[in-house]
Amino acid sequence: QVQLVESGGGLVQAGGSLRLSCAASGLTFSRRDMGWFRQAPGLEREFVAVIRWSGGSTYSADSVKGRFTISRDNAKNTLYLQMNSLKPEDTAVYYCAAARSLGSWAGTNEYEYGYWGQGTRVTVSS
Repeated sequence: QVQLVESGGGLVQAGGSLRLSCAASGLTFSRRDMGWFRQAPGLEREFVAVIRWSGGSTYSADSVKGRFTISRDNAKNTLYLQMNSLKPEDTAVYYCAAARSLGSWAGTNEYEYGYWGQGTRVTVSS
């Protein structure tokens, strides 16, 4: 059974930092691209960042570039999102997702991801 379990969310003041984690089990983590998405209240889910299965390359949404860093530890089957300089507009539920296919580029399209966590809430106060 595939499980993606996010943790690390919470309430933080603007300008602060949080580190999200996503523990994966039941799938070949080390051969799948992994992504972070978020959904703010009343809005559609949006792409945040993706990392290749090898960890060799990453891509982030313009809205978080320079502030958020995606990383992974394949030995621990864990995905991370380091979030710095947080803004109120970063308030959302953050989801980690695993690519449907082994080895292929998942990119920014959520339909390329076949496995999702339950989400962790991040609230940034002004």
